[in-house]
Amino acid sequence: MEENLKDKLFDKKENGWKTISEEEKKKAFDLSKKYMDFLNISKTEREFIKNARKLADANGYKDIIEYETLKPGDKVYFINRDKSMYLGIIGEEPIENGLHIIGSHVDSPRLDLKPNPLYEDTGLAYFKTHYYGGIKKYQWTTIPLSMHGVIVKTNGEKIEINIGEDENDPIFTITDLLPHLAQEQMEKKLKNGIDGEDLNLLIGSIPYDEKDCSEQVKLNILNILNQKYGITEVDFTSSEIELVPQFKARSLGFDESMVAAYGQDDKVCAYISFNAMMELNNVKNTAICILSDKEEIGSMGNTGMESHMFDFFISEILNKLGVNRPNLLDRVFCFSKMLSSDVDAGFDPIYAAVSDKNNAGFIGKGISLNKYTGAKGKSGASDANAEYVAWVRNILEKNNILYQIAELGKVDIGGGGTIAYILANKGADVIDCGVPVLSMHAPYEVTSKFDIYSAYKTYKAFWSE
Repeated sequence: MEENLKDKLFDKKENGWKTISEEEKKKAFDLSKKYMDFLNISKTEREFIKNARKLADANGYKDIIEYETLKPGDKVYFINRDKSMYLGIIGEEPIENGLHIIGSHVDSPRLDLKPNPLYEDTGLAYFKTHYYGGIKKYQWTTIPLSMHGVIVKTNGEKIEINIGEDENDPIFTITDLLPHLAQEQMEKKLKNGIDGEDLNLLIGSIPYDEKDCSEQVKLNILNILNQKYGITEVDFTSSEIELVPQFKARSLGFDESMVAAYGQDDKVCAYISFNAMMELNNVKNTAICILSDKEEIGSMGNTGMESHMFDFFISEILNKLGVNRPNLLDRVFCFSKMLSSDVDAGFDPIYAAVSDKNNAGFIGKGISLNKYTGAKGKSGASDANAEYVAWVRNILEKNNILYQIAELGKVDIGGGGTIAYILANKGADVIDCGVPVLSMHAPYEVTSKFDIYSAYKTYKAFWSE
């Protein structure tokens, strides 16, 4: 009797794998295989958007610029400077009743080249870097790194760089001290063990065969780059080149139940929401998918969510529906509902002390909802109201989707943010809703294939509501 009452009244966090059939397990594994294949060719925000555009085109989406008018069922997108993307399916309901938005970001922590990166020291050539986003700097030494990005010449020519992903390519690395000589280094606090200015990429050691010439190794590197890409040293000043882990996305564990990969924050939610949208056709409320940039450094800039580019996209939809009028954009946002599909910190039993077990997201127990993020006294948070949380819960429960409610660590220890507050500031109801991750912001992050599948079902159900 007591056990029956517990089953009725307690909020139990079940292991998700025990709740699904073999058929659904296969679907989860198949979806994660597609995700890993996409991730392996989409390690940067530019690559993600480039490959997403190809899939969108193949699934009947068109650039909104190609439309003069819009009607229910039309599928549109807008590419913002090749680094962010907004997609939409026009719904049957009047758009002034609000949008159903799912928003993710496609940038991830990494190392960027400085504007003047190349130098030589004692016969070794290096690129200087500036880290992007919140990283543990020591994790980025002594691992294989690949180089991705673009160099743009003054004549407008754009050169795409991708070195290290092919097995026949060279890779790059950042060296570290051997333990025998690292006594002083190891006495430092962990966060100071590696200085940001010492994250210098080793790129070559052969000198150019020219007598009476200084910096011969640097000259040889520039000669190689000039022959291959037609660039000179000054062209680095108009480039965006990123260093990312060369590791491939792989299944993790004897049971292959998890995904290990670089950039899962937040490409896991971005890909899954995008993939779910590719399977949508007719929707009640206009469905919007956001793939944003710059979240890891505060969503600033004209490709981040703080810019007005998303407002421009929605305004264009209103214009081409023929319904726009003063203040309609504000009304649309104020009646919209959003899932901020960003990852959550997965509970790690090795580091249990930083988490409140009753309010943590667990790997393999379903989609994770964060009612608020922020830090300490909820500073900087978008705090979802109870009515909206209940509305989202209703979708999940009637579709038998396993979910958990979480916070990002203990009070006064944890803290973080997403793009949720930006849409909330426009008037939309928003809650963070994503996949729990182990080793977040590390060069190799871990997720559960069950949680990935739960996210897919959640995003489809939200848009189908």
